[in-house]
Amino acid sequence: MTGSMVAKRYALALFQLANEHQLLDQMEEELRAVKQVMNETSELHAVLKSPKLSIEKKKEILKGAFASVNTFVLNMLMLLIERHREDQISDVADHFVNMANDARGIAEAKVYSIRPLTDAEREALSASFAAKVGKKSLRIDNIVDTNLLGGIKLRIGNRIFDGSLRGKLDRLERQLLG
Repeated sequence: MTGSMVAKRYALALFQLANEHQLLDQMEEELRAVKQVMNETSELHAVLKSPKLSIEKKKEILKGAFASVNTFVLNMLMLLIERHREDQISDVADHFVNMANDARGIAEAKVYSIRPLTDAEREALSASFAAKVGKKSLRIDNIVDTNLLGGIKLRIGNRIFDGSLRGKLDRLERQLLG
Protein backbone atom coordinates (compact mmCIF):
# COMPACT_ATOMS: atom_id res chain seq x y z
CA MET A 1 0.00 0.00 0.00
CA THR A 2 1.39 3.44 -0.89
CA GLY A 3 2.28 5.98 1.76
CA SER A 4 -0.54 8.28 0.74
CA MET A 5 -3.14 5.53 1.15
CA VAL A 6 -1.77 4.69 4.59
CA ALA A 7 -1.87 8.34 5.64
CA LYS A 8 -5.46 8.66 4.39
CA ARG A 9 -6.55 5.67 6.45
CA TYR A 10 -4.99 7.01 9.65
CA ALA A 11 -6.44 10.47 8.96
CA LEU A 12 -9.89 9.02 8.31
CA ALA A 13 -9.86 7.08 11.58
CA LEU A 14 -8.75 10.17 13.47
CA PHE A 15 -11.36 12.29 11.67
CA GLN A 16 -14.13 9.87 12.65
CA LEU A 17 -12.98 10.02 16.29
CA ALA A 18 -12.88 13.82 16.16
CA ASN A 19 -16.44 13.98 14.82
CA GLU A 20 -17.67 11.43 17.33
CA HIS A 21 -16.26 13.39 20.27
CA GLN A 22 -16.87 16.92 18.86
CA LEU A 23 -13.13 17.65 18.85
CA LEU A 24 -12.69 18.55 15.20
CA ASP A 25 -11.39 22.11 15.71
CA GLN A 26 -9.07 21.16 18.56
CA MET A 27 -7.60 18.15 16.77
CA GLU A 28 -7.13 20.08 13.54
CA GLU A 29 -5.23 22.80 15.39
CA GLU A 30 -3.10 20.22 17.20
CA LEU A 31 -2.30 18.32 14.00
CA ARG A 32 -1.28 21.57 12.29
CA ALA A 33 1.08 22.21 15.21
CA VAL A 34 2.46 18.65 15.07
CA LYS A 35 3.08 19.00 11.33
CA GLN A 36 4.79 22.34 11.81
CA VAL A 37 7.07 20.93 14.52
CA MET A 38 7.90 17.88 12.39
CA ASN A 39 8.68 19.99 9.32
CA GLU A 40 10.67 22.69 11.09
CA THR A 41 12.67 20.46 13.43
CA SER A 42 14.94 18.35 11.28
CA GLU A 43 16.62 16.94 14.42
CA LEU A 44 13.35 15.42 15.62
CA HIS A 45 12.72 13.91 12.20
CA ALA A 46 16.24 12.46 12.13
CA VAL A 47 15.86 10.99 15.63
CA LEU A 48 12.56 9.34 14.72
CA LYS A 49 14.09 7.78 11.58
CA SER A 50 17.17 6.52 13.45
CA PRO A 51 17.42 2.71 13.54
CA LYS A 52 19.66 2.95 16.62
CA LEU A 53 16.82 4.09 18.90
CA SER A 54 14.26 1.64 20.20
CA ILE A 55 10.58 2.18 19.51
CA GLU A 56 10.00 2.81 23.22
CA LYS A 57 12.63 5.57 23.25
CA LYS A 58 11.07 7.18 20.17
CA LYS A 59 7.67 7.07 21.89
CA GLU A 60 9.15 8.73 24.98
CA ILE A 61 10.60 11.51 22.84
CA LEU A 62 7.26 12.13 21.10
CA LYS A 63 5.34 12.04 24.39
CA GLY A 64 7.70 14.68 25.72
CA ALA A 65 7.48 16.83 22.60
CA PHE A 66 3.69 16.63 22.29
CA ALA A 67 2.59 16.25 25.92
CA SER A 68 -0.20 18.81 25.60
CA VAL A 69 -2.01 17.29 22.59
CA ASN A 70 -5.24 15.34 22.76
CA THR A 71 -4.90 11.65 23.67
CA PHE A 72 -6.32 10.60 20.28
CA VAL A 73 -3.62 12.55 18.45
CA LEU A 74 -0.92 11.24 20.78
CA ASN A 75 -2.14 7.65 20.37
CA MET A 76 -2.08 8.06 16.59
CA LEU A 77 1.52 9.28 16.80
CA MET A 78 2.44 6.29 18.99
CA LEU A 79 0.78 3.92 16.53
CA LEU A 80 2.69 5.44 13.60
CA ILE A 81 5.95 4.98 15.52
CA GLU A 82 5.10 1.35 16.39
CA ARG A 83 4.40 0.56 12.76
CA HIS A 84 7.57 2.32 11.53
CA ARG A 85 5.54 4.96 9.70
CA GLU A 86 7.03 8.07 11.32
CA ASP A 87 7.54 9.58 7.88
CA GLN A 88 3.74 9.62 7.41
CA ILE A 89 2.99 12.03 10.28
CA SER A 90 2.86 15.16 8.09
CA ASP A 91 0.77 13.39 5.44
CA VAL A 92 -1.75 12.23 8.05
CA ALA A 93 -2.04 15.83 9.29
CA ASP A 94 -2.55 17.10 5.72
CA HIS A 95 -5.27 14.54 4.96
CA PHE A 96 -7.01 15.26 8.28
CA VAL A 97 -7.03 19.02 7.60
CA ASN A 98 -8.42 18.40 4.10
CA MET A 99 -11.21 16.22 5.52
CA ALA A 100 -12.03 18.82 8.18
CA ASN A 101 -12.09 21.58 5.56
CA ASP A 102 -14.38 19.54 3.29
CA ALA A 103 -16.73 18.86 6.19
CA ARG A 104 -16.96 22.60 6.93
CA GLY A 105 -17.05 23.73 3.29
CA ILE A 106 -13.73 25.56 3.57
CA ALA A 107 -10.92 25.68 1.02
CA GLU A 108 -7.27 26.54 1.67
CA ALA A 109 -6.07 29.48 -0.41
CA LYS A 110 -2.67 31.04 -0.88
CA VAL A 111 -2.96 34.69 -1.76
CA TYR A 112 0.12 36.40 -3.15
CA SER A 113 0.03 40.17 -2.80
CA ILE A 114 2.42 43.10 -2.87
CA ARG A 115 1.60 43.91 0.79
CA PRO A 116 -0.14 42.17 3.71
CA LEU A 117 -3.91 42.02 3.29
CA THR A 118 -6.27 43.67 5.75
CA ASP A 119 -9.02 41.67 7.44
CA ALA A 120 -11.63 43.36 5.25
CA GLU A 121 -9.71 42.42 2.10
CA ARG A 122 -9.40 38.82 3.31
CA GLU A 123 -13.15 38.63 3.92
CA ALA A 124 -13.94 40.15 0.53
CA LEU A 125 -11.63 37.69 -1.24
CA SER A 126 -13.10 34.79 0.71
CA ALA A 127 -16.65 35.82 -0.14
CA SER A 128 -16.02 36.31 -3.85
CA PHE A 129 -13.75 33.34 -4.59
CA ALA A 130 -15.28 30.69 -2.29
CA ALA A 131 -18.35 30.43 -4.51
CA LYS A 132 -16.15 29.99 -7.60
CA VAL A 133 -14.64 26.82 -6.14
CA GLY A 134 -17.87 25.54 -4.58
CA LYS A 135 -17.04 26.26 -0.93
CA LYS A 136 -18.57 28.37 1.84
CA SER A 137 -15.38 30.25 2.69
CA LEU A 138 -11.63 30.34 2.23
CA ARG A 139 -8.85 29.99 4.80
CA ILE A 140 -6.36 32.49 3.43
CA ASP A 141 -2.60 32.22 3.77
CA ASN A 142 -1.26 35.62 2.68
CA ILE A 143 2.20 35.61 1.09
CA VAL A 144 3.86 38.94 0.34
CA ASP A 145 5.50 38.82 -3.11
CA THR A 146 7.13 42.05 -4.29
CA ASN A 147 7.60 40.65 -7.82
CA LEU A 148 3.88 41.04 -8.56
CA LEU A 149 4.16 44.84 -9.03
CA GLY A 150 0.47 45.15 -8.06
CA GLY A 151 -2.76 43.20 -7.75
CA ILE A 152 -3.09 39.70 -6.32
CA LYS A 153 -2.70 36.07 -7.33
CA LEU A 154 -4.76 33.31 -5.67
CA ARG A 155 -4.03 29.61 -5.57
CA ILE A 156 -6.88 27.40 -4.40
CA GLY A 157 -6.00 23.73 -4.73
CA ASN A 158 -4.77 23.35 -8.30
CA ARG A 159 -6.58 26.45 -9.60
CA ILE A 160 -4.79 29.76 -10.00
CA PHE A 161 -6.56 33.11 -10.37
CA ASP A 162 -3.99 35.66 -11.54
CA GLY A 163 -5.06 39.28 -11.24
CA SER A 164 -1.56 40.60 -10.71
CA LEU A 165 0.04 43.28 -12.82
CA ARG A 166 2.98 40.94 -13.50
CA GLY A 167 0.53 38.28 -14.79
CA LYS A 168 -1.26 40.78 -17.01
CA LEU A 169 2.03 42.01 -18.46
CA ASP A 170 3.14 38.43 -19.14
CA ARG A 171 -0.17 37.64 -20.89
CA LEU A 172 0.10 40.82 -22.95
CA GLU A 173 3.67 39.92 -23.95
CA ARG A 174 2.61 36.41 -25.05
CA GLN A 175 -0.27 37.91 -27.02
CA LEU A 176 1.94 40.40 -28.80
CA LEU A 177 4.64 37.83 -29.58
CA GLY A 178 2.25 35.03 -30.55
